[in-house]
Amino acid sequence: MAIDRAGEPIAIAKAEFLALHANQASQANGGGNQTNSRGRISCATEQDPEHWWQAVIEVLSQLCCDLGRYRPQRLCVDATSATLLLCTLQGKPLTPALMYNDARAVDEAKIVAERAPNDSPAQGPSASLAKLLSLRRQLDPDQPALALHQADWISGRLRGQFGDSDWNNALKLGFDPHRRAYPPWLLALDLKPVELPRCHPPGVNLGPVSVAVATATGLAPTLRIAAGTTDSTAATLAAGARAPGDAVTSLGSTLVLKLVSTRAVTDAASGVYSHRVGDLWLVGGASNSGGAVLRRFFDDTQLSRLSERIDPTWSTGLDYYPLPHRGERFPIANPDLAPRITPRPVDDSLFLAGLFEGIAQIERTGYQRLGALGAPTPRRILSSGGGAQNPVWSAIRSRILGLPVECARQQEAAYGAALLARGDWGAAARPDDNDQLRGRLTR
Repeated sequence: MAIDRAGEPIAIAKAEFLALHANQASQANGGGNQTNSRGRISCATEQDPEHWWQAVIEVLSQLCCDLGRYRPQRLCVDATSATLLLCTLQGKPLTPALMYNDARAVDEAKIVAERAPNDSPAQGPSASLAKLLSLRRQLDPDQPALALHQADWISGRLRGQFGDSDWNNALKLGFDPHRRAYPPWLLALDLKPVELPRCHPPGVNLGPVSVAVATATGLAPTLRIAAGTTDSTAATLAAGARAPGDAVTSLGSTLVLKLVSTRAVTDAASGVYSHRVGDLWLVGGASNSGGAVLRRFFDDTQLSRLSERIDPTWSTGLDYYPLPHRGERFPIANPDLAPRITPRPVDDSLFLAGLFEGIAQIERTGYQRLGALGAPTPRRILSSGGGAQNPVWSAIRSRILGLPVECARQQEAAYGAALLARGDWGAAARPDDNDQLRGRLTR
């Protein structure tokens, strides 16, 4: 997406990423959570970074064509958190990329747990650090390598220079955004021959696009590449969160809460952690509840038809805790928590209203939980995702939350990355970052 000086989108381009590419690891392993030839549970989801690059070139070429006389000045990449690969110092992939939900690194996570603080976002088999240790097993001991996230590697490929990351992507690698440095416990780990990336504030200037990429895509050779961010952070910025108390609820398959705070809040047990953007923090937590529960019972047509029959001002009296399966992470950290979606009324519209209310109650409890941990009380709720488009559900949520609920004007994470490139959150840079150049273009 490209935006102008006023922040208005002027062009959008997309490229289809084939499902075959995305699912190749699970197919090779016979599906998720299968035992591999070594007798270990694979839980594997991996991709070939070169497939990403093919999509990047296609998108940027199309975007430049659509922009016509406009000359983009800055570019920022957002991508999935904790998607990691190892590559040479020149950027050539040495391993596949383990995706954000790849959880094969169980043994490596135990090593991290012995050294990292209990509240570190680097804890867990799906965190970047455990993936680094797992992928390192595939290397020659004498092979120098870089550990890079998806956004890190794409940004490096755009510049032709590798080894840089940002505060947000590096969080699950163990980076400490308070001290703006890797902590002593991480530096004491034996990571050889892998090098950790340099970490920068999201949105700061890293350098110009390479001549080769400019030639291949039509980008101006003067375009600057900015340090990137995670997709969830970019989506929060896109939704319009700016000041402490601004909250963003994403109503997709799961229920994700983000809240702008003046202080970091962490609770590893329930998956609560904070991304630093500028001088503020985006505190977040994610429930297993959400749209996936609704999809178990209704399709789009049914949801629309039944919603028309619901009075959002009236409480059903049903006490549901809708989950797609047993287990919850936030606001209740309980892997054995069972879904509560009974009794089911004969009237489907009443049942749907009860599900809407149940998810809204979880949302309210989630924000209360963040507040108990030290985050501010929400002053307004911005909504993104498919569920945000349902006005009846929004009215029910507003009633239960006791706050106005607004549908975010911008739903694309790419818009948030464009704001970072433009410099809307540039207060994060220190004087020694020597960055005065920010901009207006993202993937």
